[in-house]
Amino acid sequence: MKKPLGIGMVGARYGARMHLANYRNLPPGLVEVRGVCSLTEESASSFARDAGVSFATTELDRLLAREDIDIIDICTPPASHHEIAIKAAEAGKHLIMEKPLTGYFGEPGDPEPIGLHVSRAKMRVGARKHAKAVRDAVRANKVIFCYAENWVYAPPIVKMRRLIAASSGSILELRAEENHSGSNSVFSKEWKYMGGGALLRMGAHAVGACLYLKQWEGEQRRGKRILPVSVMADTADLIHTEASALAKKAQAHRWISSDPTDVENWANVVIRFDDGSRATVLVSDVGLGGLNTRVTAYMTDGVIKANMTANDVIETYAVDPTTFASENFTEKLETKAGWNRPSCDEDWFRGFSTEIADFIQAIGEGREPLAGIDLAVDCVNVIYAAYQSAEEGRSIQL
Repeated sequence: MKKPLGIGMVGARYGARMHLANYRNLPPGLVEVRGVCSLTEESASSFARDAGVSFATTELDRLLAREDIDIIDICTPPASHHEIAIKAAEAGKHLIMEKPLTGYFGEPGDPEPIGLHVSRAKMRVGARKHAKAVRDAVRANKVIFCYAENWVYAPPIVKMRRLIAASSGSILELRAEENHSGSNSVFSKEWKYMGGGALLRMGAHAVGACLYLKQWEGEQRRGKRILPVSVMADTADLIHTEASALAKKAQAHRWISSDPTDVENWANVVIRFDDGSRATVLVSDVGLGGLNTRVTAYMTDGVIKANMTANDVIETYAVDPTTFASENFTEKLETKAGWNRPSCDEDWFRGFSTEIADFIQAIGEGREPLAGIDLAVDCVNVIYAAYQSAEEGRSIQL
């Protein structure tokens, strides 16, 4: 019988706790969380206590030195991703990383806030350099990299892929969308911590799903991946506008939490692929009504719509928003009053539990997961090309 794979968590907040919950859903004996590293002793100790782990530290090197840890799970803000990943790979540890892979977070001499003063062309060069460095470290040290892009694993996208395979047609257009009323993370407001705004933080999902589906379609239809060749985009901060200011004066602006310092909270991206098809990605931090995530495939012989959030399996109505206060409905929902459609099992339906299961199985079998290092790098390349396109007002070749 194989020994359980030992996991070391880096990060101790929302993402790490979500991963922990899904490790606990795996069959017994597959994994053990054996340590945690966080910026503060308080957060590391709190996570260790809740996880039943005896080892907690603020020093990454101490976690990497443990021989009983096989996997490093990175759930920190994006600015630290590439450095942690390279160190972990060089220590011979397999990697699980929350999206995005990396980005541009500033260099000595950059005027701050960097999102308002540093050119997107320079940022694109830096982000691509970081992404390449991670991929080089992963390959040089022969470790497995698992990219936590849950949309790839969400049951609606899995079914979409099967329906595409069942047809004989081609995807002419993909439309992917994610919106909600704003991130709760203080880091999300500043480019130097996140590497971008809604396009990187949320758009990584939509871009990742589109790239994955087209690459997979190419492998099935023509024996090689269909790749993106150019990007055209527009981005905006819709909160700091005249329209938003008018709403504030009318006291009709209290529900949207998005308040960026130097990042965008809205983006529209068009990706052109080498088979002539297109993908349109729309993301927004100014959308009320709870999390909305969906992908539509317009094919030559059909249309497939995948909705990763709202469903009508269960519907509720409440006059008082506290009626169902203790029960989870869906992420970012402003109120539980009126009619609502709670998710039955959000972790499963949105792909979180199935991605963790695939990662552990892939590492155990020594194979690549469905979402790996190449998809992670491709997402960074496309998104930063989109940032450059939005700033320069032209199509950017990949």
